[in-house]
Amino acid sequence: MKTILFTITLALTSLILTAQTSTDESIEGTSLTVTVSLNGTGGHILLSLHNEDSFMKNPLDASSSEIKDGKAIFTFTDLEPGEYALVALHDKNDNKRMDFEPTGRPSEAFGISNNVMLMGPPQWNDAKFELGVTSLDMEIRL
Repeated sequence: MKTILFTITLALTSLILTAQTSTDESIEGTSLTVTVSLNGTGGHILLSLHNEDSFMKNPLDASSSEIKDGKAIFTFTDLEPGEYALVALHDKNDNKRMDFEPTGRPSEAFGISNNVMLMGPPQWNDAKFELGVTSLDMEIRL
């Protein structure tokens, strides 16, 4: 159990430490627009984009956004077609890391692309999706 919690903590801390603020600059190419929806308030949503080699390590791209009306919207631009995965975290207290209850359970909501219910650390095969040559919109529910 400690190994699983340590793995989740390490992976999400890596994700959060590399988070960057979104910009409005638009580059031509395939784009991915992600809406993260949740029932919580306060803090920010942190979202990272991964390929298989970077999954739960250093993301290809990461961003942070305010929550407005229970949603945060992100856009990744100029992406090459291929397999990707997303990891999202509701950083309620804006400390840029996942917090845990005394029992070891996460105290902040997190989720992955494909909205798979997790019973341990996120897995690539559960989160991966195919991005083609056309832009894609998706939703992650926390």
